[in-house]
Amino acid sequence: MKKSIILLIDALINFALGLILLVFSPGVISFLGIPETDQSFYANILGAVLFGIGIALIIEYISKKEGLVGLGLGGAVVINICGGIVLALWLIFGGLVIPLKGKILLWIIVFILVFISLFELLIYYRKRG
Repeated sequence: MKKSIILLIDALINFALGLILLVFSPGVISFLGIPETDQSFYANILGAVLFGIGIALIIEYISKKEGLVGLGLGGAVVINICGGIVLALWLIFGGLVIPLKGKILLWIIVFILVFISLFELLIYYRKRG
């Protein structure tokens, strides 16, 4: 198989797993017949990261480079953005019952993920042109 086909298949698997984990809820748990949990927070965050990896693999698939070049800056940015967005959505709408210091820590992580992504994009576009 060509590298590009393998990347595309890998991307589709990551998208599928990411979507399943992003919508992870008691109904999905029951439907899949997997062990129950009372919190889908970690599953959703992992789903966001896998979804971001899927996007990164599509970027790699579209890339004209050959060989083992890795996901690169574009991949890092989309993975960070996907994780940061889902974490922010959890903090805003998830009804998390955690201490204030936990909420502060999670918001710091959101801002770090978004800031590093925006900083990387700024550096990229400045070097580009």
